[in-house]
Amino acid sequence: MIDVQGLSKRFGDTAVLNGIDLTINDGERIVVIGPSGTGKSTLLRCLNFLDMPESGRLRIGDLELDVAKAGKADILAVRRRTAFVFQNYALFANKTARENITEALIVVQKRSRIDAEARADEILRETGLADKADVYPAALSGGQQQRVGIGRAMALDTELMLFDEPTSALDPEWVGEVLDLMRRVAERRQTMLIVTHEMQFAREIADRVIFMEGGRIVEQGSPQQLFDHPQDPRTREFLKRVG
Repeated sequence: MIDVQGLSKRFGDTAVLNGIDLTINDGERIVVIGPSGTGKSTLLRCLNFLDMPESGRLRIGDLELDVAKAGKADILAVRRRTAFVFQNYALFANKTARENITEALIVVQKRSRIDAEARADEILRETGLADKADVYPAALSGGQQQRVGIGRAMALDTELMLFDEPTSALDPEWVGEVLDLMRRVAERRQTMLIVTHEMQFAREIADRVIFMEGGRIVEQGSPQQLFDHPQDPRTREFLKRVG
């Protein structure tokens, strides 16, 4: 179980997260929607300490900490329990698809190179990229690069996978293959927190949908509840605009 209490973050004078409280059960798939600039991506980045939160408490499994007091060892412990899929792929340009997957296995999880490469090859087969193992990112399509990014996260076998608008940088022709891979990950009951603008995908995959605005959780519920019977007028207005 992941439990977040009072998570807050400011950029200068702007409060981006205003005391977020959120519990994610094991195996739950949660999709976060809302207007741009409302703190959705910052929430994910703070959970992984890519952005440093200013206050709040975070519990992931048996790890619990005060985020304001988190040191290097605490941050590393959190990152060993989470995996991040970036909207711009964030692959190492000078490493092959296989090497992009093995890097964290070797550096973070301290696996042997032989073990890491065997795991990477397994993941590449699962993502339909076995024939691209020795190919560098520049020679891959956007969809293939993002599948490597998702494969890198899958390989870590973490307690929580964080997806930050994973299709937003893709040409429309590549969106489907990335969403299909995410569906396969979800079918394994992998715990997932997903920020996306793909509303139909959210309906299909989510156990719970959260609507955020102004750095706060405004409303949450099952896909049917939130999309078909939103209670808050801000949620209704947003869905009217994107629908």
